[in-house]
Amino acid sequence: MPIDSYSLKFIREETHMVLPTISSIIITQTLYDILFQYAISKEKEEKLETMIRKMEAHIKSKVKAPFSMSLAELGFIDDGLEELRLLNWAEVPVCIFEVETPAGPLDEDEWECLADQLDRLITFSPVEGVEHIIKVFPISIAAY
Repeated sequence: MPIDSYSLKFIREETHMVLPTISSIIITQTLYDILFQYAISKEKEEKLETMIRKMEAHIKSKVKAPFSMSLAELGFIDDGLEELRLLNWAEVPVCIFEVETPAGPLDEDEWECLADQLDRLITFSPVEGVEHIIKVFPISIAAY
């Protein structure tokens, strides 16, 4: 059943690095090998491994939206950001929105229905671990 009324409440804009959509799981291993040189501490290595796991899960999910992480999240790889740029990752503005409905929080089935509606209108992906918060990508990302 379609959701009759909802609104998108703007939270903030972030700059994200976006994985090219033509990439595959093989790219993630290559990326890990390239970026490993920038993981000069155990903490940075763990963050890199977490990034790779997120990327693999995203690719396997087959969602329309590209995989992205904010520059703030990727700060741990320092000069590795330039490596991402050389691998054709793009810096794009991504807006973070909260999805609100007059009836309050949606259950899982309602959220899935609303996500299907939104998917026909915009390129977005849910923010991992936070209910009803989405990342909305610019319209130009479809050409990327």
